[in-house]
Amino acid sequence: MNKSDILTQLRAAKAAHINWVQRAKLLISGFDVNEDSIPVNSTECKFGKWFYSDGQLLSTIRNNPSECMTEIEDLHFQLHDVYLNIFSIYYNTEKKSFFSKLFGSKKKISDSDRELAKQYYIEMEEISKKLIENINRMERLIVAISDAEIEALV
Repeated sequence: MNKSDILTQLRAAKAAHINWVQRAKLLISGFDVNEDSIPVNSTECKFGKWFYSDGQLLSTIRNNPSECMTEIEDLHFQLHDVYLNIFSIYYNTEKKSFFSKLFGSKKKISDSDRELAKQYYIEMEEISKKLIENINRMERLIVAISDAEIEALV
């Protein structure tokens, strides 16, 4: 893997994160969103899958303060924790029958629940903004390192 590959993967992971947050926004805006398209578990979303596999290479890069990776991980966990609150408002969390899996199990939402979900989403946006700032900082660190140094790590 070379520097260009690492940057491409990092940018794709960031885009996947942004899309995940946008699907949560669609959900609270009243659009029908499949619950599986917004994974609750932080290791099941596209960003999490990347972060816990190829993304771990970033922790070995020079000038990468370990707190940057820790901060990204912490923010990612926080984001999923807040989303779990939204998920609980919109989807039935009890064990699903075959037919409810087949036809979906979205709950009927009250106005107060909808408002609560919007508040949670505002919190998600703030966390997401910090996460993206950290990803952008990571990207700048990678850009600043020579191709030879990157290739020596892989």
